[in-house]
Amino acid sequence: MAKKKPSKPINPPEQQTRRPGLEADMKRRPKAEDPKHRGSGKLDGKVAIVTGGDSGIGRAVAIAFAKEGADVAIVYLNEHKDADETRKAVEKFGQRCLPIAGDLGYESFCRQVVEQTVNELGRLDVLVNNAAEQHPQENIEDIDREQLERTFATNIFSMFFLTKAAMKHLKKGASIINTTSVTAYRGSAELLDYSSTKGAIVGFTRALALNLAKKGIRVNGVAPGPIWTPLIPSTFPREKVETFGSDVPLGRPGQPEEVAPSYVFLASDDGSYFTGQVLHPNGGEIVNA
Repeated sequence: MAKKKPSKPINPPEQQTRRPGLEADMKRRPKAEDPKHRGSGKLDGKVAIVTGGDSGIGRAVAIAFAKEGADVAIVYLNEHKDADETRKAVEKFGQRCLPIAGDLGYESFCRQVVEQTVNELGRLDVLVNNAAEQHPQENIEDIDREQLERTFATNIFSMFFLTKAAMKHLKKGASIINTTSVTAYRGSAELLDYSSTKGAIVGFTRALALNLAKKGIRVNGVAPGPIWTPLIPSTFPREKVETFGSDVPLGRPGQPEEVAPSYVFLASDDGSYFTGQVLHPNGGEIVNA
């Protein structure tokens, strides 16, 4: 069934020419912290790595983890101002936050991330593979080799690299959480390479869950729908930004704070019988998967 046509703008018509986008420069800032969330020690004493943790969903996850008692390493490309805001937000709840800047498309950097986290924060219990990039193109002919390799390197290769590096540190009871997308299930006409990586992440999550079950390490995914993050104004034209999220049943884009509880659930003992699964905070889209 075709989606309903957006009737009117619901978001500010903002656009950023810089990629990755900066949350600090957004006219309407995403909501990263749910004031109603009162931590109950679900992640006390644990250490997590959250890639893409400087802004958007990653920032919200880092803050939610801190509320539950975890120290967090946030990995980002070069958005230093955003990362510093996340660090301050995590430290506000009495937890340590380790910002690490670099390109996750390189395996050597991924190894550095894991080793630096363990050396400075003492251990590793939760790996959140969340960082991603997207480059809309109307035609497949417009996707050159450089874009294709870049998108795959950031969105899926990094998950292999980080997981490989983390394995010697993850113990029984550890959790790996991979961010996929609703586009893995219903596609996206202008995000061919991005959607392909997100489909690969679903397959990676399911296979890795089977591979690590015997070690007592759980692997799950989260497939957000349209979420208001810096990725949106930095990759879409103004007219698409204005109506972003209006075509889902709830009629609006989600906020990062609405997605973060899925990660807390999967990282904590609340999700102890979940592995190989994907949660779908997507505003009501039925994906049948």
